[in-house]
Amino acid sequence: MRVDQLVPAFHRGDAIGDTAFHMKEFFLSQGFHSEIYCLTRDEGLEDACELFSAYGKPDPSDVTFLHYALPSPLTAAFAELPSRRVILYHNLTPHEFFEGFSPEMARISRLGREELTSLVPHVSMALADSEFNRQELVQGGYTKTEVFPLFVDFKKYNQPMNRFMYELFRDDRTNILFVGRIVPNKKIDDLIRVLFYFKKYISPLVRLIVVGKTSSLPQYYKSLVRLADEFYLKPEEICFTGHIPDDEMFSLYKAADVFLSLSEHEGFGLPFIESMVFDLPIIAYDCTAVPFTLDGAGVLIKHKKVDYVAELIDVVVHQEKLRQDIILGQRQRLERFKNIDKQEILIRMIDELKK
Repeated sequence: MRVDQLVPAFHRGDAIGDTAFHMKEFFLSQGFHSEIYCLTRDEGLEDACELFSAYGKPDPSDVTFLHYALPSPLTAAFAELPSRRVILYHNLTPHEFFEGFSPEMARISRLGREELTSLVPHVSMALADSEFNRQELVQGGYTKTEVFPLFVDFKKYNQPMNRFMYELFRDDRTNILFVGRIVPNKKIDDLIRVLFYFKKYISPLVRLIVVGKTSSLPQYYKSLVRLADEFYLKPEEICFTGHIPDDEMFSLYKAADVFLSLSEHEGFGLPFIESMVFDLPIIAYDCTAVPFTLDGAGVLIKHKKVDYVAELIDVVVHQEKLRQDIILGQRQRLERFKNIDKQEILIRMIDELKK
């Protein structure tokens, strides 16, 4: 029996790619023939996956997964397969966030929703990597749904951090960290407004560190640079690192005083889990997948008034008892997440598909 996976783009260190690779390793350990097929892949990953052009037609008794996070030619091909088909949904950002910044990305987002809905009659089961994403599937017409949490390779966080980077940022400033793509739904502009208030009314010794590709949506990044200029923020007060190696990112998690997310759309939120790994207190706007991923940990806020958020940061950073209570809650949540038996979910699902 074959259990194959289709992934539009297979990237090194990507959350979707890591999940697909983990699933492949598990299926192989269970005696199934299993491969990952993709349209594109990073250089050096030739042994980890095959190009979709090499994909052989499966039998009706086989199982094929489609990791879905964007529209691609794989969608139509997947719908026509004779195998038992399962979608694993990793979320789509609503098109409204891209309006005014990128008509093309808004178009792709709309198309993605249309393709997701078109698959409803063609799948035996629909999985989602968060409860929020599962609820989106139900709203889209899927009836047989289940949460299959994102795979996180916790071993990689045991690697040494970049000591130079750590020392560079461990000065007298309060370090506010955000990790994620530089795109409108992440609302990095709101982070900049909080930074300005903190600098003006609480302490000038503050720094916002934003880790993520600045090339994801150039028009949005340029608007952030303009906003920072309007607030007369200096390079030592706001730092866009771009994409950086893991050891540098780990050093920033350790050097930061608080992780702040004012994002208005998250499908899962891996940086929340990473913040828990590094005992970094989390303050996050309560929306979409955020409360499901935090599951009672961190500090959820219901509004984004800049004075409230800035003062809250100062309290979390300087009230040691509160800080330790937050960290304890995050450690407990992290253990619950680690203890989810993903393999049991996959075994049960395969058994159900065999019926």
